[in-house]
Amino acid sequence: MSAVLQSLAARSPGDVVMHDGEQSLTAAAVRDAVSRCRDELEKLPPGAVASRLDNGMAAAVLDLALAASARPHIALPPFFTEAQAAHASTSAVAMALPSKAESLLDRLHWRTLDDSPRALPAGTAIVTYTSGSTGAPKGVCLDRALPERVASSLVEAMAALGVRRHLSLLPLGVLLETIGGLYAPLLAGGEVHLPSLATVGHRGSAGLDMPALLATLHRHAPESIILVPQLLQGLVTAAEAGAALPRSLRMIAVGGARVPLSLLGRAAALGLPVYEGYGLSECASVVALNRPGARRAGSVGRPLPHARLRVDGDGEVWVDGPAFLGYTGEAARAPGPYATGDLGEFDSEGFLHLRGRRKAMYITAWGRNVSPEWLESELVQHPLIAQAFVWGEGRVQGAAVLVPRRVDVSQVALERAVAEVNSGLPDYARVAAVLAADEPFTAANGLLTGNGRPRREALFQRYGDALAAAPDPHARPVLSVSRPESIHP
Repeated sequence: MSAVLQSLAARSPGDVVMHDGEQSLTAAAVRDAVSRCRDELEKLPPGAVASRLDNGMAAAVLDLALAASARPHIALPPFFTEAQAAHASTSAVAMALPSKAESLLDRLHWRTLDDSPRALPAGTAIVTYTSGSTGAPKGVCLDRALPERVASSLVEAMAALGVRRHLSLLPLGVLLETIGGLYAPLLAGGEVHLPSLATVGHRGSAGLDMPALLATLHRHAPESIILVPQLLQGLVTAAEAGAALPRSLRMIAVGGARVPLSLLGRAAALGLPVYEGYGLSECASVVALNRPGARRAGSVGRPLPHARLRVDGDGEVWVDGPAFLGYTGEAARAPGPYATGDLGEFDSEGFLHLRGRRKAMYITAWGRNVSPEWLESELVQHPLIAQAFVWGEGRVQGAAVLVPRRVDVSQVALERAVAEVNSGLPDYARVAAVLAADEPFTAANGLLTGNGRPRREALFQRYGDALAAAPDPHARPVLSVSRPESIHP
Protein backbone atom coordinates (compact mmCIF):
# COMPACT_ATOMS: atom_id res chain seq x y z
CA MET A 1 0.00 0.00 0.00
CA SER A 2 1.25 3.49 -0.81
CA ALA A 3 2.35 5.78 2.02
CA VAL A 4 -0.51 8.22 1.31
CA LEU A 5 -3.10 5.44 1.53
CA GLN A 6 -1.50 4.18 4.75
CA SER A 7 -1.76 7.69 6.18
CA LEU A 8 -5.45 7.81 5.26
CA ALA A 9 -6.03 4.41 6.84
CA ALA A 10 -4.56 5.67 10.11
CA ARG A 11 -6.82 8.74 10.31
CA SER A 12 -9.78 8.86 12.65
CA PRO A 13 -12.96 8.06 10.65
CA GLY A 14 -14.54 11.42 11.43
CA ASP A 15 -11.55 13.58 10.45
CA VAL A 16 -12.37 15.96 7.60
CA VAL A 17 -9.88 15.20 4.84
CA MET A 18 -11.20 16.95 1.73
CA HIS A 19 -13.41 19.92 0.96
CA ASP A 20 -14.47 21.38 -2.38
CA GLY A 21 -16.34 24.47 -1.21
CA GLU A 22 -19.73 22.75 -1.25
CA GLN A 23 -19.23 19.51 0.65
CA SER A 24 -16.57 17.90 2.77
CA LEU A 25 -15.47 14.29 3.11
CA THR A 26 -14.24 12.56 6.22
CA ALA A 27 -11.42 10.02 6.22
CA ALA A 28 -14.01 7.23 6.33
CA ALA A 29 -15.87 8.68 3.32
CA VAL A 30 -12.68 9.07 1.31
CA ARG A 31 -11.62 5.50 2.07
CA ASP A 32 -15.05 4.27 0.95
CA ALA A 33 -14.95 6.37 -2.24
CA VAL A 34 -11.45 5.11 -3.07
CA SER A 35 -12.59 1.53 -2.57
CA ARG A 36 -15.62 1.98 -4.85
CA CYS A 37 -13.56 3.66 -7.55
CA ARG A 38 -10.93 0.91 -7.34
CA ASP A 39 -13.65 -1.70 -7.84
CA GLU A 40 -14.74 0.09 -11.02
CA LEU A 41 -11.16 0.20 -12.23
CA GLU A 42 -10.79 -3.54 -11.77
CA LYS A 43 -13.57 -4.08 -14.33
CA LEU A 44 -11.47 -2.45 -17.07
CA PRO A 45 -8.99 -4.22 -19.33
CA PRO A 46 -5.38 -4.09 -18.10
CA GLY A 47 -3.49 -0.92 -18.85
CA ALA A 48 -2.86 2.67 -17.88
CA VAL A 49 -5.70 5.11 -17.23
CA ALA A 50 -5.64 8.72 -18.44
CA SER A 51 -7.70 11.44 -16.78
CA ARG A 52 -8.34 15.08 -17.56
CA LEU A 53 -10.63 16.20 -14.76
CA ASP A 54 -11.24 19.57 -13.16
CA ASN A 55 -9.90 20.09 -9.66
CA GLY A 56 -12.20 18.51 -7.13
CA MET A 57 -12.60 15.56 -4.83
CA ALA A 58 -13.41 13.21 -7.72
CA ALA A 59 -10.00 13.87 -9.30
CA ALA A 60 -8.27 13.29 -5.96
CA VAL A 61 -10.14 10.07 -5.26
CA LEU A 62 -9.40 8.76 -8.75
CA ASP A 63 -5.68 9.33 -8.23
CA LEU A 64 -5.75 7.50 -4.89
CA ALA A 65 -7.83 4.66 -6.34
CA LEU A 66 -5.32 4.18 -9.14
CA ALA A 67 -2.59 3.97 -6.53
CA ALA A 68 -4.61 1.28 -4.73
CA SER A 69 -5.19 -0.64 -7.95
CA ALA A 70 -1.53 -0.45 -9.03
CA ARG A 71 -2.54 0.93 -12.44
CA PRO A 72 -0.43 3.65 -14.08
CA HIS A 73 -2.15 7.03 -13.94
CA ILE A 74 -1.76 9.59 -16.71
CA ALA A 75 -3.02 12.87 -15.23
CA LEU A 76 -3.44 15.34 -18.09
CA PRO A 77 -3.58 19.08 -17.34
CA PRO A 78 -6.89 20.69 -18.31
CA PHE A 79 -5.02 23.31 -20.34
CA PHE A 80 -3.93 20.66 -22.86
CA THR A 81 -5.61 20.95 -26.23
CA GLU A 82 -7.70 18.04 -27.48
CA ALA A 83 -4.87 17.11 -29.84
CA GLN A 84 -2.30 17.14 -27.03
CA ALA A 85 -4.56 15.07 -24.78
CA ALA A 86 -5.15 12.51 -27.51
CA HIS A 87 -1.42 12.31 -28.27
CA ALA A 88 -0.57 11.92 -24.58
CA SER A 89 -3.15 9.21 -24.01
CA THR A 90 -2.16 7.13 -27.01
CA SER A 91 1.59 7.60 -26.65
CA ALA A 92 1.35 6.48 -23.04
CA VAL A 93 -0.97 3.64 -24.03
CA ALA A 94 -4.00 4.66 -22.02
CA MET A 95 -6.68 1.98 -22.09
CA ALA A 96 -9.44 4.20 -20.76
CA LEU A 97 -10.21 7.84 -20.17
CA PRO A 98 -12.52 9.07 -17.41
CA SER A 99 -14.55 11.62 -19.29
CA LYS A 100 -17.04 12.50 -16.61
CA ALA A 101 -17.26 12.47 -12.82
CA GLU A 102 -20.44 14.27 -11.85
CA SER A 103 -20.47 13.02 -8.29
CA LEU A 104 -17.81 11.42 -6.18
CA LEU A 105 -19.96 8.37 -5.61
CA ASP A 106 -21.38 8.12 -9.12
CA ARG A 107 -19.92 5.56 -11.48
CA LEU A 108 -17.23 7.00 -13.71
CA HIS A 109 -17.95 6.83 -17.44
CA TRP A 110 -15.26 5.40 -19.68
CA ARG A 111 -14.31 5.22 -23.31
CA THR A 112 -11.63 3.01 -24.79
CA LEU A 113 -8.71 4.71 -26.49
CA ASP A 114 -6.35 1.92 -27.49
CA ASP A 115 -6.99 -1.80 -27.89
CA SER A 116 -3.35 -2.77 -28.39
CA PRO A 117 -1.36 -1.55 -25.38
CA ARG A 118 2.39 -1.13 -25.60
CA ALA A 119 4.66 -1.39 -22.59
CA LEU A 120 5.65 1.51 -20.37
CA PRO A 121 8.96 1.26 -18.48
CA ALA A 122 8.77 -1.39 -15.79
CA GLY A 123 7.44 -0.02 -12.52
CA THR A 124 5.63 2.97 -14.03
CA ALA A 125 2.86 4.22 -11.74
CA ILE A 126 2.51 7.85 -12.85
CA VAL A 127 2.95 9.44 -16.26
CA THR A 128 3.17 13.21 -16.06
CA TYR A 129 3.48 15.74 -18.84
CA THR A 130 5.43 18.89 -18.13
CA SER A 131 4.11 22.25 -19.29
CA GLY A 132 3.12 21.21 -22.78
CA SER A 133 6.05 23.09 -24.27
CA THR A 134 5.61 21.34 -27.62
CA GLY A 135 2.62 20.35 -29.69
CA ALA A 136 3.35 16.68 -28.96
CA PRO A 137 4.50 16.71 -25.32
CA LYS A 138 6.63 13.91 -23.88
CA GLY A 139 5.45 11.91 -20.90
CA VAL A 140 7.70 11.40 -17.89
CA CYS A 141 7.30 7.96 -16.30
CA LEU A 142 7.64 7.71 -12.52
CA ASP A 143 7.31 4.88 -10.05
CA ARG A 144 4.98 5.14 -7.06
CA ALA A 145 7.68 5.55 -4.42
CA LEU A 146 9.49 8.66 -5.68
CA PRO A 147 6.55 11.14 -5.71
CA GLU A 148 5.59 10.05 -2.20
CA ARG A 149 9.22 10.35 -1.11
CA VAL A 150 9.24 13.92 -2.41
CA ALA A 151 5.99 14.61 -0.54
CA SER A 152 7.54 13.24 2.66
CA SER A 153 10.55 15.53 2.18
CA LEU A 154 8.21 18.50 1.83
CA VAL A 155 6.40 17.55 5.03
CA GLU A 156 9.71 17.27 6.86
CA ALA A 157 11.08 20.54 5.49
CA MET A 158 7.99 22.60 6.36
CA ALA A 159 7.04 20.87 9.63
CA ALA A 160 7.91 23.93 11.70
CA LEU A 161 5.01 25.85 10.13
CA GLY A 162 2.40 23.39 11.37
CA VAL A 163 0.33 23.68 8.18
CA ARG A 164 -2.96 21.77 8.37
CA ARG A 165 -5.12 23.24 5.58
CA HIS A 166 -4.01 23.47 1.96
CA LEU A 167 -5.91 25.12 -0.90
CA SER A 168 -5.19 23.83 -4.42
CA LEU A 169 -4.91 26.72 -6.86
CA LEU A 170 -2.98 24.90 -9.62
CA PRO A 171 -4.48 22.05 -11.67
CA LEU A 172 -4.07 18.60 -10.14
CA GLY A 173 -2.88 17.53 -13.59
CA VAL A 174 0.30 19.47 -12.76
CA LEU A 175 2.65 17.20 -10.80
CA LEU A 176 3.71 19.96 -8.40
CA GLU A 177 0.15 20.39 -7.14
CA THR A 178 -0.48 16.65 -6.90
CA ILE A 179 2.60 16.10 -4.78
CA GLY A 180 2.70 19.33 -2.80
CA GLY A 181 -1.03 19.99 -2.64
CA LEU A 182 -2.50 16.49 -2.27
CA TYR A 183 0.06 13.92 -1.14
CA ALA A 184 2.00 16.15 1.28
CA PRO A 185 -1.05 17.50 3.18
CA LEU A 186 -2.52 13.98 3.49
CA LEU A 187 0.81 12.58 4.72
CA ALA A 188 0.94 15.39 7.28
CA GLY A 189 -2.55 14.56 8.55
CA GLY A 190 -3.98 17.73 7.09
CA GLU A 191 -6.98 18.82 5.04
CA VAL A 192 -7.06 19.48 1.29
CA HIS A 193 -9.43 22.06 -0.24
CA LEU A 194 -10.17 21.40 -3.91
CA PRO A 195 -12.52 23.96 -5.48
CA SER A 196 -12.97 23.91 -9.25
CA LEU A 197 -10.49 25.86 -11.34
CA ALA A 198 -13.24 28.20 -12.53
CA THR A 199 -14.14 28.97 -8.91
CA VAL A 200 -10.51 29.76 -8.16
CA GLY A 201 -10.49 32.24 -11.04
CA HIS A 202 -8.72 30.39 -13.85
CA ARG A 203 -9.96 31.60 -17.23
CA GLY A 204 -8.49 29.39 -19.92
CA SER A 205 -4.82 28.46 -19.87
CA ALA A 206 -3.38 31.85 -18.97
CA GLY A 207 -6.25 34.09 -17.79
CA LEU A 208 -7.03 34.91 -14.18
CA ASP A 209 -10.03 36.51 -12.49
CA MET A 210 -8.34 38.15 -9.50
CA PRO A 211 -11.57 39.01 -7.60
CA ALA A 212 -12.59 35.32 -7.85
CA LEU A 213 -9.18 34.22 -6.58
CA LEU A 214 -9.31 36.62 -3.65
CA ALA A 215 -12.83 35.51 -2.77
CA THR A 216 -11.71 31.87 -2.84
CA LEU A 217 -8.76 32.61 -0.56
CA HIS A 218 -10.99 34.29 2.01
CA ARG A 219 -13.65 31.59 1.79
CA HIS A 220 -11.24 28.72 2.43
CA ALA A 221 -8.72 30.57 4.67
CA PRO A 222 -5.83 28.29 3.67
CA GLU A 223 -2.60 27.95 5.57
CA SER A 224 -0.67 26.93 2.46
CA ILE A 225 -0.94 27.48 -1.30
CA ILE A 226 1.31 26.78 -4.30
CA LEU A 227 1.76 29.44 -6.97
CA VAL A 228 3.57 29.99 -10.25
CA PRO A 229 5.33 33.40 -10.49
CA GLN A 230 2.52 34.98 -12.52
CA LEU A 231 -0.03 34.14 -9.81
CA LEU A 232 2.28 35.50 -7.14
CA GLN A 233 2.67 38.72 -9.10
CA GLY A 234 -1.12 39.01 -9.36
CA LEU A 235 -1.57 38.58 -5.62
CA VAL A 236 1.21 41.01 -4.79
CA THR A 237 -0.16 43.63 -7.17
CA ALA A 238 -3.65 43.23 -5.73
CA ALA A 239 -2.36 43.53 -2.17
CA GLU A 240 -0.35 46.63 -3.05
CA ALA A 241 -3.55 48.13 -4.44
CA GLY A 242 -5.29 47.57 -1.11
CA ALA A 243 -6.81 44.09 -1.45
CA ALA A 244 -6.79 42.15 1.80
CA LEU A 245 -5.23 38.68 1.84
CA PRO A 246 -6.21 36.05 4.43
CA ARG A 247 -4.13 36.16 7.59
CA SER A 248 -4.27 32.39 7.77
CA LEU A 249 -1.46 31.97 5.22
CA ARG A 250 1.70 30.44 6.65
CA MET A 251 3.30 29.21 3.45
CA ILE A 252 3.16 30.46 -0.14
CA ALA A 253 5.31 28.08 -2.16
CA VAL A 254 6.31 29.41 -5.57
CA GLY A 255 8.06 27.67 -8.43
CA GLY A 256 7.72 26.53 -12.02
CA ALA A 257 9.70 29.44 -13.48
CA ARG A 258 12.19 32.10 -12.46
CA VAL A 259 10.90 34.45 -9.75
CA PRO A 260 12.28 38.00 -10.10
CA LEU A 261 14.14 39.23 -7.02
CA SER A 262 12.15 42.46 -7.18
CA LEU A 263 8.89 40.49 -6.91
CA LEU A 264 10.20 38.61 -3.88
CA GLY A 265 11.11 41.94 -2.32
CA ARG A 266 7.61 43.30 -2.92
CA ALA A 267 6.11 40.18 -1.35
CA ALA A 268 8.40 40.47 1.67
CA ALA A 269 7.40 44.11 2.13
CA LEU A 270 3.79 42.94 2.39
CA GLY A 271 4.74 40.32 4.96
CA LEU A 272 3.82 37.40 2.69
CA PRO A 273 5.39 34.05 3.69
CA VAL A 274 6.86 33.21 0.26
CA TYR A 275 9.14 30.19 -0.10
CA GLU A 276 10.72 29.74 -3.51
CA GLY A 277 11.63 26.26 -4.69
CA TYR A 278 12.94 24.32 -7.67
CA GLY A 279 11.96 21.06 -9.25
CA LEU A 280 11.60 19.03 -12.43
CA SER A 281 9.07 16.48 -13.60
CA GLU A 282 11.95 14.08 -14.27
CA CYS A 283 12.79 14.18 -10.56
CA ALA A 284 9.14 14.00 -9.41
CA SER A 285 8.93 17.74 -8.88
CA VAL A 286 10.62 19.54 -5.98
CA VAL A 287 14.31 18.95 -5.25
CA ALA A 288 15.21 22.22 -3.45
CA LEU A 289 13.22 24.64 -1.33
CA ASN A 290 13.60 27.62 0.95
CA ARG A 291 12.16 26.77 4.34
CA PRO A 292 11.59 28.21 7.83
CA GLY A 293 14.91 29.29 9.31
CA ALA A 294 16.71 28.68 6.00
CA ARG A 295 15.46 31.23 3.49
CA ARG A 296 17.66 33.17 1.07
CA ALA A 297 15.96 35.62 -1.29
CA GLY A 298 16.99 35.06 -4.89
CA SER A 299 17.82 31.40 -4.30
CA VAL A 300 15.66 28.31 -4.70
CA GLY A 301 16.75 27.08 -1.29
CA ARG A 302 18.75 24.09 -0.18
CA PRO A 303 18.27 20.52 -1.45
CA LEU A 304 15.44 18.55 0.17
CA PRO A 305 16.36 15.50 2.28
CA HIS A 306 15.72 13.01 -0.53
CA ALA A 307 17.78 14.82 -3.18
CA ARG A 308 21.52 15.26 -3.80
CA LEU A 309 22.36 18.17 -6.08
CA ARG A 310 25.66 19.23 -7.59
CA VAL A 311 26.88 21.73 -10.17
CA ASP A 312 29.42 20.56 -12.74
CA GLY A 313 32.33 22.51 -14.20
CA ASP A 314 30.13 24.01 -16.90
CA GLY A 315 27.63 25.31 -14.36
CA GLU A 316 24.91 22.73 -15.07
CA VAL A 317 22.84 21.40 -12.18
CA TRP A 318 22.76 17.61 -11.75
CA VAL A 319 20.48 15.57 -9.48
CA ASP A 320 22.09 12.48 -7.98
CA GLY A 321 19.50 10.08 -6.65
CA PRO A 322 16.10 8.72 -7.66
CA ALA A 323 14.75 10.00 -10.94
CA PHE A 324 12.28 9.09 -13.67
CA LEU A 325 12.15 5.70 -15.38
CA GLY A 326 12.08 7.06 -18.92
CA TYR A 327 9.89 8.91 -21.40
CA THR A 328 6.82 7.45 -23.06
CA GLY A 329 7.59 5.90 -26.42
CA GLU A 330 11.30 5.66 -25.67
CA ALA A 331 13.65 3.10 -24.14
CA ALA A 332 13.84 2.90 -20.36
CA ARG A 333 16.32 5.32 -18.81
CA ALA A 334 19.51 3.87 -17.36
CA PRO A 335 19.88 4.61 -13.62
CA GLY A 336 22.27 7.36 -12.66
CA PRO A 337 22.59 11.13 -12.18
CA TYR A 338 20.28 13.37 -14.17
CA ALA A 339 21.50 16.47 -16.03
CA THR A 340 18.76 19.06 -15.56
CA GLY A 341 19.72 21.48 -18.34
CA ASP A 342 19.55 24.29 -15.77
CA LEU A 343 22.52 26.49 -14.94
CA GLY A 344 23.24 27.46 -11.36
CA GLU A 345 25.65 27.74 -8.48
CA PHE A 346 25.71 27.11 -4.74
CA ASP A 347 26.62 29.91 -2.38
CA SER A 348 28.82 29.42 0.68
CA GLU A 349 25.83 28.36 2.80
CA GLY A 350 24.50 25.74 0.40
CA PHE A 351 21.69 27.73 -1.20
CA LEU A 352 21.20 27.05 -4.90
CA HIS A 353 20.96 30.04 -7.25
CA LEU A 354 19.69 29.37 -10.78
CA ARG A 355 20.96 31.29 -13.80
CA GLY A 356 18.66 30.07 -16.56
CA ARG A 357 18.37 27.20 -19.03
CA ARG A 358 21.42 25.97 -20.89
CA LYS A 359 19.46 25.72 -24.16
CA ALA A 360 17.90 29.16 -23.75
CA MET A 361 21.21 30.93 -23.20
CA TYR A 362 22.46 33.20 -25.94
CA ILE A 363 25.99 34.48 -26.47
CA THR A 364 26.47 38.16 -27.23
CA ALA A 365 28.88 39.60 -29.78
CA TRP A 366 31.30 40.13 -26.90
CA GLY A 367 31.11 36.49 -25.83
CA ARG A 368 28.97 37.02 -22.75
CA ASN A 369 26.46 34.31 -21.84
CA VAL A 370 23.04 35.81 -21.07
CA SER A 371 19.89 34.11 -19.83
CA PRO A 372 16.87 35.59 -21.65
CA GLU A 373 14.63 34.28 -18.85
CA TRP A 374 16.42 36.61 -16.43
CA LEU A 375 15.78 39.63 -18.64
CA GLU A 376 12.18 38.61 -19.35
CA SER A 377 11.45 38.24 -15.64
CA GLU A 378 12.78 41.76 -15.04
CA LEU A 379 10.88 43.29 -17.95
CA VAL A 380 7.48 41.96 -16.89
CA GLN A 381 7.91 43.56 -13.47
CA HIS A 382 7.41 46.95 -15.14
CA PRO A 383 3.76 48.06 -14.83
CA LEU A 384 3.46 48.65 -18.60
CA ILE A 385 4.84 45.26 -19.75
CA ALA A 386 2.68 42.14 -19.54
CA GLN A 387 4.82 39.63 -21.48
CA ALA A 388 8.33 39.59 -22.94
CA PHE A 389 10.47 37.48 -25.24
CA VAL A 390 14.17 38.38 -25.47
CA TRP A 391 16.66 37.26 -28.12
CA GLY A 392 20.28 38.31 -28.50
CA GLU A 393 22.43 35.68 -30.20
CA GLY A 394 25.46 37.43 -31.73
CA ARG A 395 24.16 40.89 -30.86
CA VAL A 396 25.90 43.49 -28.70
CA GLN A 397 22.64 44.04 -26.82
CA GLY A 398 19.38 42.12 -26.93
CA ALA A 399 16.12 42.70 -28.76
CA ALA A 400 12.70 42.07 -27.24
CA VAL A 401 9.16 41.32 -28.34
CA LEU A 402 6.80 42.87 -25.80
CA VAL A 403 3.09 42.64 -25.03
CA PRO A 404 1.88 45.80 -23.24
CA ARG A 405 -0.58 45.59 -20.38
CA ARG A 406 -3.02 47.99 -22.07
CA VAL A 407 -3.97 48.78 -25.66
CA ASP A 408 -3.23 52.47 -25.10
CA VAL A 409 0.45 51.92 -24.28
CA SER A 410 2.39 53.65 -27.06
CA GLN A 411 5.66 52.57 -28.65
CA VAL A 412 7.39 55.52 -26.98
CA ALA A 413 6.04 54.45 -23.59
CA LEU A 414 7.29 50.90 -24.18
CA GLU A 415 10.75 52.23 -25.06
CA ARG A 416 10.82 54.31 -21.89
CA ALA A 417 9.73 51.31 -19.84
CA VAL A 418 12.56 49.22 -21.27
CA ALA A 419 15.02 52.02 -20.62
CA GLU A 420 13.95 52.06 -16.96
CA VAL A 421 14.52 48.30 -16.70
CA ASN A 422 17.88 48.64 -18.50
CA SER A 423 19.07 51.08 -15.83
CA GLY A 424 19.21 48.21 -13.36
CA LEU A 425 21.00 45.78 -15.69
CA PRO A 426 24.66 45.44 -16.70
CA ASP A 427 25.38 46.93 -20.10
CA TYR A 428 25.94 43.57 -21.84
CA ALA A 429 22.48 42.33 -20.76
CA ARG A 430 20.44 45.36 -21.76
CA VAL A 431 17.72 45.39 -24.40
CA ALA A 432 18.51 47.73 -27.28
CA ALA A 433 15.51 47.25 -29.58
CA VAL A 434 11.80 46.80 -28.97
CA LEU A 435 9.21 45.09 -31.15
CA ALA A 436 5.58 45.24 -30.05
CA ALA A 437 3.85 41.89 -30.42
CA ASP A 438 0.88 41.64 -32.75
CA GLU A 439 -1.09 39.66 -30.14
CA PRO A 440 -0.59 38.38 -26.58
CA PHE A 441 1.30 35.13 -26.01
CA THR A 442 -1.20 32.40 -25.16
CA ALA A 443 -1.36 28.63 -25.19
CA ALA A 444 -4.16 28.86 -27.75
CA ASN A 445 -1.95 30.57 -30.34
CA GLY A 446 1.00 28.33 -29.56
CA LEU A 447 3.23 31.04 -28.10
CA LEU A 448 2.89 30.08 -24.43
CA THR A 449 3.09 26.85 -22.50
CA GLY A 450 0.27 25.86 -20.17
CA ASN A 451 2.13 27.10 -17.09
CA GLY A 452 2.97 30.47 -18.59
CA ARG A 453 6.42 30.03 -20.11
CA PRO A 454 7.21 31.43 -23.56
CA ARG A 455 7.52 28.83 -26.31
CA ARG A 456 10.84 30.09 -27.54
CA GLU A 457 11.01 28.26 -30.85
CA ALA A 458 7.48 29.29 -31.81
CA LEU A 459 8.12 32.90 -30.87
CA PHE A 460 11.35 33.01 -32.83
CA GLN A 461 9.64 31.45 -35.83
CA ARG A 462 7.07 34.26 -35.78
CA TYR A 463 9.33 37.20 -34.92
CA GLY A 464 12.81 35.99 -35.85
CA ASP A 465 13.15 38.00 -39.05
CA ALA A 466 12.13 41.24 -37.32
CA LEU A 467 14.43 40.54 -34.37
CA ALA A 468 17.36 39.79 -36.65
CA ALA A 469 16.77 43.07 -38.52
CA ALA A 470 16.45 45.14 -35.33
CA PRO A 471 19.05 47.88 -34.77
CA ASP A 472 21.90 46.91 -32.44
CA PRO A 473 23.63 50.04 -31.17
CA HIS A 474 26.23 49.79 -28.43
CA ALA A 475 25.42 51.62 -25.19
CA ARG A 476 22.79 53.82 -26.82
CA PRO A 477 19.18 54.54 -25.80
CA VAL A 478 16.46 52.10 -26.77
CA LEU A 479 15.55 52.18 -30.47
CA SER A 480 12.16 51.27 -31.79
CA VAL A 481 11.09 48.71 -34.37
CA SER A 482 7.81 49.05 -36.26
CA ARG A 483 4.77 48.57 -34.09
CA PRO A 484 1.89 46.48 -35.51
CA GLU A 485 -1.52 48.07 -35.21
CA SER A 486 -3.37 45.03 -33.85
CA ILE A 487 -1.99 45.05 -30.30
CA HIS A 488 -4.26 43.60 -27.65
CA PRO A 489 -3.71 43.36 -23.87
